[in-house]
Amino acid sequence: MHWFRGRSPRSESAAREKLSKLADTLATAGLTAGLAIPAVGAQIDQHAAAVRDILAFGVTGAGVVAGVVLLAGYADGVLDEAADAGWSLPEQVDWTRADWTALRLAAVAGLATPVRVGGGLPDPGPGSRL
Repeated sequence: MHWFRGRSPRSESAAREKLSKLADTLATAGLTAGLAIPAVGAQIDQHAAAVRDILAFGVTGAGVVAGVVLLAGYADGVLDEAADAGWSLPEQVDWTRADWTALRLAAVAGLATPVRVGGGLPDPGPGSRL
C-alpha cells in the first residue's frame, strides 16, 4: 500500500498511475469475480454507486477536477483510513468473503477502468473525465 500513502495526486497522469496499480492488485480480480458471482458483482456495483454519489455531491468544486484525480484521491483516503485501522492488502482476496475495504477499492478502480463488453479497455480519449 505504500504507493498510496502521502498526498493525493495533483495530475491526471499521476492519478492514472495510482489507479492502474490498484486495478492490477484488486479491480481485475474483483470485477472478474463479480461477473462470475452475482452477489459479488452486486456488492461492487453498490460500492461504485456510493463512490459516484460521494464524488458528485459531496466534494466541493468536483466539477473542475478530472474524475480520475477525484477517484485517486478518494482511494488515498480509503487506504489511509484502512491502514490506520490495521488493514493491509491481502495476498489474495476470497471475493465471496471480501471486506468493505477490498470491495470499495475494487469499485473505485473499476470506475476508473471501464471494461468493454467484448473485452479490453477503451481509450478514454483527451476529453474524458475518467
